[in-house]
Amino acid sequence: MERLIKSGAGWRIGWNPNATEFKGLVGTDDWAIELTEAELDDFCRLLAKLVNTMQQISAELMDEEKIACEAESDLLWMEVEGYPHEYSLHFILNTGRCAEGKWKPSALPGLVQAVGMLKVF
Repeated sequence: MERLIKSGAGWRIGWNPNATEFKGLVGTDDWAIELTEAELDDFCRLLAKLVNTMQQISAELMDEEKIACEAESDLLWMEVEGYPHEYSLHFILNTGRCAEGKWKPSALPGLVQAVGMLKVF
């Protein structure tokens, strides 16, 4: 398998199985950071968990009610914030090189869809 980079309005994500250390990439139109395979796996897993939580909570909130949900692993911390149907994503990489980034609500649907298809062989 060769290097794969998916991108859309305000987001990009990549996977390079042949890279020695940094096999993943996440970013926006303005920034990007390479991730190890374990970091990318955690990013994808935690994002799916947060999206699922927002879907489950949506029935319990009023339309104008905002919410913030966090999830973390040893490698990174993530938070979604906003309305159940429109929210931003913020992450902080907790490993040696430390980084953080944020996606706008408009970027999330495409990013979430791409994450679901990223490492499907």
